[in-house]
Amino acid sequence: MQKLFFTLFLFLSLCSAIAQNTFKDVFSNAKRPLKENIRIAFQDARNNKTFLPVSILKGKNEGPVFTIIAGVHGFEYPPIVGVQELLKEIDVDKLNGTLIIIPIANTSSFFSRTSIVNPHDQVNLNGAFPGKSTGSVTQKIADFITTDIIPASDIFIDIHGGGVNEDLLPFALFYDNPNYPEQTKKARELTEISGFQYIVSYPFSLRDDEPAKYVFKQASQDGKVALSFESGKLGNVQKDAVRFIKNGIYNMLDHLNMYDNGTKPSAYLVQLNNQTYLSATETGIFYSDLKAGDTVKEGDIVGYTTNEFGEKLKEYKAPTSGIILYKISTPPVNIDDTLMCISRRL
Repeated sequence: MQKLFFTLFLFLSLCSAIAQNTFKDVFSNAKRPLKENIRIAFQDARNNKTFLPVSILKGKNEGPVFTIIAGVHGFEYPPIVGVQELLKEIDVDKLNGTLIIIPIANTSSFFSRTSIVNPHDQVNLNGAFPGKSTGSVTQKIADFITTDIIPASDIFIDIHGGGVNEDLLPFALFYDNPNYPEQTKKARELTEISGFQYIVSYPFSLRDDEPAKYVFKQASQDGKVALSFESGKLGNVQKDAVRFIKNGIYNMLDHLNMYDNGTKPSAYLVQLNNQTYLSATETGIFYSDLKAGDTVKEGDIVGYTTNEFGEKLKEYKAPTSGIILYKISTPPVNIDDTLMCISRRL
């Protein structure tokens, strides 16, 4: 662990050399085409230090600003690997518009192999928005994305996957935000041409003065065309999951006339707009023969828990009919852990 943090310190010590220009300086640079990588350093009152890598790719011609963010959770590897490949593959000479790419949003979590939170301040970046400029390092990162990255964006995509304990069905999702009907319509359109078969919409009921918590919900609240991918599972890198992510990005860029490398959308879309969550009511060991993508009917037994002696504690039944979007797939569970999310169309 000490070695990992020493490595992180070395990264930070290089920040001043690599990031001679701030994000705003590079983004406002009129030179085209352009590709520049910068690191934005953050330090809080407790002397915690971290950095945010940002790549800015400007095509020959003007066009939309498309922002891609991965690695909000450090153990969700397919999004990070997919974005790494995109960074190597995209040719700025063939690009129209601008890409802002944050390849690993939570570098401290990633390099320390910490699943959800930043180990420096124990804050989950995907619950920290809109952030706080005077807060902890994670809150500072959220504030920077909210005040600098999102306002510069026309389209904003946040890419996630299943963590170390999650089995997950790949899907594209957006918020059905009634405050911005045109942006919502565009977000739906982009998810539908992404190549993902499963398209999930979430309701949006936040007031403007309520914290969004989640990064692409913040973008939606701020009136951007905002969407997300979920692809990958169980803390591993699956080639198919990486392929889904890259194909989805290329399809959207092609649809926006930004980059010509797309394929056809899925021939059969499954639209889902109602999610039900089944949570554990006790600490125990969870057993289930089901997997993400399985269809269940209301009342079906979907699993059970035992204590440490193998004695059955409780059987769990499906509270509704639908498709399992994701489920816990490692044995230990605690009270209020989400055992599975079941989704269906109303």
